[in-house]
Amino acid sequence: MDKLQCMEAFVRVAQSGSFIQAAEQLGVARSVVSTRIQQLEKFVDAPLFHRNTRSVRLSDIGAKYYDECVDLLKRFDVLVNAMALAKNDLTGKLRIHLVPGFGLGYFSKKLSLFTHAYTDIELDLVVSDKVVDPVSAGFDVAFQIFPPKGESLVDRKIFHVNRVFCASPEFIEKYGKPDTPYQLSQFEIGYYSDYPERNRLKFLIDGKLQEIPVSARIQSTSIHLLHDFAETGGGIVCLPTIVAKESLLEGRLVSVLTDYPLPAYSLRAVFPPNSKNIKKVRRIIDFLSKNISRQPEWDEELIAKGCLSPLVASLNEYRNPLPNADTHRADGITTA
Repeated sequence: MDKLQCMEAFVRVAQSGSFIQAAEQLGVARSVVSTRIQQLEKFVDAPLFHRNTRSVRLSDIGAKYYDECVDLLKRFDVLVNAMALAKNDLTGKLRIHLVPGFGLGYFSKKLSLFTHAYTDIELDLVVSDKVVDPVSAGFDVAFQIFPPKGESLVDRKIFHVNRVFCASPEFIEKYGKPDTPYQLSQFEIGYYSDYPERNRLKFLIDGKLQEIPVSARIQSTSIHLLHDFAETGGGIVCLPTIVAKESLLEGRLVSVLTDYPLPAYSLRAVFPPNSKNIKKVRRIIDFLSKNISRQPEWDEELIAKGCLSPLVASLNEYRNPLPNADTHRADGITTA
């Protein structure tokens, strides 16, 4: 019985209220977590949780020892971290959460560059559209589009994420395209349901950001599903350029409303400031920052081809500047 592993499983279950979530955070099977909890309960000769089909909650004994276990694990992590720093602070595992548009559209193609440069860092990469709290979800850093959930998290913006409305050439040939944002309601629209603006978007019209209601027949939490919907002639879809770039450059999609740009979001790194892997986290952030400009190369290509308005550069820097230093709980894009 590894007492530290058992205590870590106990703390994770207590924090998440779920054996399944604890197993996901630890990267082990649910049965492993159950076994560790059972071993710890046998060791202390008392039940640590009250379990039923709907919930898991601490027993009186579990509640009594929870804080001590958390403190012990933190002290152990500090000790291990100090020992690692004494040897080499760029070794060991780094658990990373990435949104699919960035993870599949860019990072996967740069992954070998990073692994060749830092041969002693192991990467555990989880790709998901879900916005996570890296602390409770067990990640060292999360690369995401939207602001962090936790007030104490560090938020470092890396590059602007511009968006375009686009459709297939076949769709445009058959149904035409809107000349202004006000005409969007006349077309089949696909929209990412987790955008904070929901169904009201702001376009730059006559030099001012004006809010336009957008009614989407197709909504999805998967930006790649919406991309495929547009490419197969389903309708007009609002996509991040990092997802749409290849289809736009190769002509499988055509941008519409190019003269009416949308304010950008930011791809950001979100992480706890006291992470035991903070130096490895900063190293991968620095690697990305050095390889991607504030306005990424694919946006420059899209601007050159006429698929993206050249106004996005000045609009983004004015409304959504990217700081050089880490900030706690930055506001993200301002669209009002």
